Amino acid sequence: MPDFLKDKKRYYTPVEYVLDKIGGLYKMPILWRVKDKPWRFSELKKSIDRASDRMLSKTLKELVSDGFVAKEIIPEVPVKTVYSITEKGQRSIAIITVLRDYGFELMKEDNIEHND
Repeated sequence: MPDFLKDKKRYYTPVEYVLDKIGGLYKMPILWRVKDKPWRFSELKKSIDRASDRMLSKTLKELVSDGFVAKEIIPEVPVKTVYSITEKGQRSIAIITVLRDYGFELMKEDNIEHND
């Protein structure tokens, strides 16, 4: 497969490209959470407490920029910002589900107990 450039970054495979878009520590956990309902930043922060505010904000900006998540600012007092999944983001859930299920299989094989 020939390599390609996107936004001045070189990719060698489509898998590398998709993992850049939805991979990393926080992108899949965010997508998994917003798949069913919109979440506020503070709710995501509480749910993914290992993420710093800066890192969570950066990751959300990337997901919004790439079209996986929508950001809506609701003009109330105080202002409310919510993040929800887009159609493009919803398509990524099938991939995340396969990876999640495979992760559970590997954990079982390695005798690692887990809570769903």
